Amino acid sequence: MPEIKDLTTKIQDTWEQMKAKNDSIIEESKGTVKKVEEWRAEDRAEITKMNDALDGLKEKLDKISMDNERAKLVLPGEERQLSDEQKFRKSAFMKYMREGRAAMSPDEKKALVQDTSGLYLVPEDMEAEIMRAVAQINTIRNYCRVRNTSRNAVKVNSISEVSVGWGKLETGTDITESTMTPTQDTIYVEDLYGLTKVGEDELSDTDANIQAIIADSFAVAIANAEAKAFAVGTGHTTYSQPDGVAVDATIIASYKTNWTTADTAIPDDMLKAEYYLPSQYKNGAAWLMHSKTELELRLYKEAVASGYYGNYMWAPGLAGAPNTFDTYPVIRQDDMNYADDATKGINVIFGNFKLGYMIVDRAGIGIQRLDELYAEAGLVGFKVHKRVGGGVYRPAAFWGLYNNT
Repeated sequence: MPEIKDLTTKIQDTWEQMKAKNDSIIEESKGTVKKVEEWRAEDRAEITKMNDALDGLKEKLDKISMDNERAKLVLPGEERQLSDEQKFRKSAFMKYMREGRAAMSPDEKKALVQDTSGLYLVPEDMEAEIMRAVAQINTIRNYCRVRNTSRNAVKVNSISEVSVGWGKLETGTDITESTMTPTQDTIYVEDLYGLTKVGEDELSDTDANIQAIIADSFAVAIANAEAKAFAVGTGHTTYSQPDGVAVDATIIASYKTNWTTADTAIPDDMLKAEYYLPSQYKNGAAWLMHSKTELELRLYKEAVASGYYGNYMWAPGLAGAPNTFDTYPVIRQDDMNYADDATKGINVIFGNFKLGYMIVDRAGIGIQRLDELYAEAGLVGFKVHKRVGGGVYRPAAFWGLYNNT
């Protein structure tokens, strides 16, 4: 697509300009007492402007990629494969969304399906479209293990790794012994509620357009709440939230190191974190961090000698791909702490989310139409109910960088 090619070219050009500017700053700093980080105000302003432009271009490219993925959901003829009952149920649901219960016939009202809290369930094909869009917005989902369930909680069994060794028994080599320790974690399905508002004019549009509006609006509402909870959710026991990976007690107790300097994100500390993570988890590992932490990495160059620097270690993602640091993907989540905010806690997570964090989805997204609440603004509110949970089930798959202020 021409637009994708044009955005990709602009991203590459902006990144090259940032690197060129940074190289000139580094060159000027050689032979002086000024550190590379101590940029002049005008230099920092110029770099910041380029950085903001790069973010804007990347957001546009990611949106196009998401729209392209969503376009693949409805294949030609797929609507014709619905049964008559499914078609009527979907038609009734669309009428409820457009006009509310007051405008529905008795048969249409009966066709609506309610969940346990009394909200009306979104038809299955629309739910699939919403959840596909959720995964595009909430990028943490793409890296985690996702399991569907019909229960309120899921038991996750795991076992410690087995040790092995080389040698021949006939030459007296001892067998490498290991004690396998089984553990069991419980991941609870929590109640997620969201609110989205749709204009009255949009609701008078065609069913196909309304479906797209619903998918986009509901996906954003669900994805934003999910992403925060999977990163920093405070847990089931007290707050009825998923357990966030960055606040997991076991990771904080056993699988973290402090920044070398408190309140300061140091790229060298992040490189060390890669080596603290056991090798079996590195294939498929990713970074989780605040965008302000990522900013500290963008112009970091690998030191090759005193005052001299090699290649840049951060690279922008193109065509919907994530940005990378030292070739590992960066998951940006602005609900994470970052070093400059001087908050005690984990700032960065490096690990294998697929092998260490599980998301549990319970089928069914419920909707309640709020007719009067936003009427003066020409809007109709919709309360969204989704049952979802998440938690760390293998803490050893992660390593955290902690700000010990």
